[in-house]
Amino acid sequence: MARNTQVQADHNAPPITRILAEYVANHPSRGWSDAVDHEAHRTFLNWLGCAVGAAHHEAADAALAAVKVLQPAPQASIAGRAEKVDIASAALVNGITSHTFDFDDTHLKTIIHPAGPVASALLALAEHTGASGRQLIDALVLGIDVACRAGNMVYPEHYDRGWHITGTTGVLGAAAGCARLLGLNADQTQMALGIAASQPVGLREQFGTMTKPFHPGAAARAGLMSALLAQQGFTASLKALEAPRGFAQVVSTKQAWNEITDELGQRFEISFNSYKPFACGIVIHPSIDACVQLREQGVSAEQIERIELKVHSLVLELTGKKEPADGLAAKFSVYHGCAAGLIFGKATEDEYANDIVNRADMVALRRKVVATVDDAIDEASADVTAVLADGRRVHVFVEHAIGSLERPMTDAMLEAKFRGMSDPILGAERSTQLLAACWQLGGAADLRGLAALTRP
Repeated sequence: MARNTQVQADHNAPPITRILAEYVANHPSRGWSDAVDHEAHRTFLNWLGCAVGAAHHEAADAALAAVKVLQPAPQASIAGRAEKVDIASAALVNGITSHTFDFDDTHLKTIIHPAGPVASALLALAEHTGASGRQLIDALVLGIDVACRAGNMVYPEHYDRGWHITGTTGVLGAAAGCARLLGLNADQTQMALGIAASQPVGLREQFGTMTKPFHPGAAARAGLMSALLAQQGFTASLKALEAPRGFAQVVSTKQAWNEITDELGQRFEISFNSYKPFACGIVIHPSIDACVQLREQGVSAEQIERIELKVHSLVLELTGKKEPADGLAAKFSVYHGCAAGLIFGKATEDEYANDIVNRADMVALRRKVVATVDDAIDEASADVTAVLADGRRVHVFVEHAIGSLERPMTDAMLEAKFRGMSDPILGAERSTQLLAACWQLGGAADLRGLAALTRP
């Protein structure tokens, strides 16, 4: 039977698999500015808070129950829980919990949530091997650089096709980070990246279900296993990322090879990481921010006749669920986000509890939100007008939401967010100790102490 085997492929792509392998293996420890190092600590702190906060979500319960069927050895901690499991399973479950609330970090250029896959794999491996905090921070910076540079290379065409880019590039970042933590040489790291390249995970169809947070967890586990396989001599294509039928040319019609190599070792993508004040999809944040501002101006839900919302088409494509039935679905409802911002003045995980999602006043206000597309408005902006029962119109335009690079969360705001998630799980005293350990991570001689603090 004849097949159409025509492939529009670039056969002259640069050897990016080898370039990245040499970079990860050979870049000097702390070979970046103090600002980059501080951002790495902020990223780890934010990631860990998210993981601890969702430790007893039903998704975590289900994942841990499935893992226990395998009778795992107690090698590494599950953040926020008493159990210990094998390192691959710990990477999986911590990756799931870190993304369950949709409260994790975001590399805004690609909307990758980089810490989920990378930090989840690294903490499990570091706890088992007794790695130092400096080794973990080095691996985190370099792993996130690989994930986000790969994302820059294929975004947005890759994402528009339907891939969940956090998982598909996150597996490369996790493999790179774990290879660095294990001290693999460039040849072994090249194999780790090659093995990981055959394991892109995540479809956008799964958004609003437990399988969305499964993606960073599965990427963490696969990246970790890729590095372990490479350490033992397992082989892969030397051109797994760039070959005509390799990762980049299979999963995307765009291959911006220069995004891998431009300023490599000088510009670090973790510098462009951002952190969420609202526990939902990042494109909803400007709309929530606007509704919080309306509330601060004295507008109440009882006064609202309708809310006129103008946003970029991507916002409604990703978060156009008008009648979410539960918290996971509500995270992809700009309508729910607007209602939460106006009624509560915030949108933390509490405002995405199932009972809040289905509360009568929330449902009523959601239905008063009239959203229209205006592609003249940036994806990161929102134009909101509250039309009141007395005929008044109150307008707010948000160009950049709180939490963006233009209006970043401060260290104090990140600490408050961390405490809000960690205190109910670990208690205030242990949360205080864990918070301090995160800020001091780069100087820790052994990660086992910090890992122990993540358990109740």
